Amino acid sequence: MPDIVAIGELLVDFTHMTADGEDVYKPCAGGAPANVVCMTSKLGASSGFIGKIGRDMFGFALQKELRKNGVETSGLILDGNYCTTLSFVRNTPDGERDFVFYRAPEVSADLNIRYGEVNREMIDGCKILYYGSLCLTSEPSKTAVLSAVEYARYKGHLTAFDPNWRPSLWEDREAALLTIRQAAKLADIIKVSDDELQMLTDSGTLFISISKLLSQGVKIVIVTQGAKGCVVATKKGIETYPSYSVNIVDTLGAGDSFFGGFLYKLLSIGKEIDELEPEDIEQMAMLGNACGALTSSRKGAIPAMPTPDEVRALIREQANK
Repeated sequence: MPDIVAIGELLVDFTHMTADGEDVYKPCAGGAPANVVCMTSKLGASSGFIGKIGRDMFGFALQKELRKNGVETSGLILDGNYCTTLSFVRNTPDGERDFVFYRAPEVSADLNIRYGEVNREMIDGCKILYYGSLCLTSEPSKTAVLSAVEYARYKGHLTAFDPNWRPSLWEDREAALLTIRQAAKLADIIKVSDDELQMLTDSGTLFISISKLLSQGVKIVIVTQGAKGCVVATKKGIETYPSYSVNIVDTLGAGDSFFGGFLYKLLSIGKEIDELEPEDIEQMAMLGNACGALTSSRKGAIPAMPTPDEVRALIREQANK
């Protein structure tokens, strides 16, 4: 069984690019949970995915992409009663990403997975269960994901959460905050942006916000800060780790690649979180930074993810500068 399993959305990202002076959108496999386990699999960790997609042309293509990247798909359901979720994404002039989702509870497969359909054998055998917030926007997927996370905790496995805040997918902001904060309380490891950290804690101060999350039981808090690198905090301390310098092309999936690299290194170190030394956390953070940087240097999410050789080359190259 896979060591790291992700549960949640698998979708098609139609990524904006320009060809012969025309705007075009290229379909790529995406969805944060799928992105994370594709990255861990590329690095060498046994990885699996639990979720639901449509039994349609997009669903078959997504299943093929996961398998091509070495991800175990016995937890992936193709359901002919629903459609695969689609997302269109392009960069705005200020460098931010603008998403348009074609997704609704009545028709979208990822929102209609039920807890009884979750492959619990995959959770039984894993060491880390990753989850995000996109499948928490409605039922029955909300109950399915949160129940799976609670089950993983009952089995003694680590849980890793990315709020992955997409306001347009929530009908009510206050309800969204309650749900995401509930999900955060089930996490051993949380990766957030600065904005997501403030949203989770109602605090604009980095150290106070991190302290709030640690006090509620989170064991590792990661704050990704783009070109500035990342901040990693545990109850033993807090440290900032610099990013790697690359030519930024597209940041889609970069944060997921970072988290995949971070979780892969945690698994390969093989220690309990409380046993981690500062040098262990540095290795986790810097491997994550390298994976995220290289992904941002190419178009797309999963197709842009680096190989282990590329990661090692970047680390060696910049260590020698």
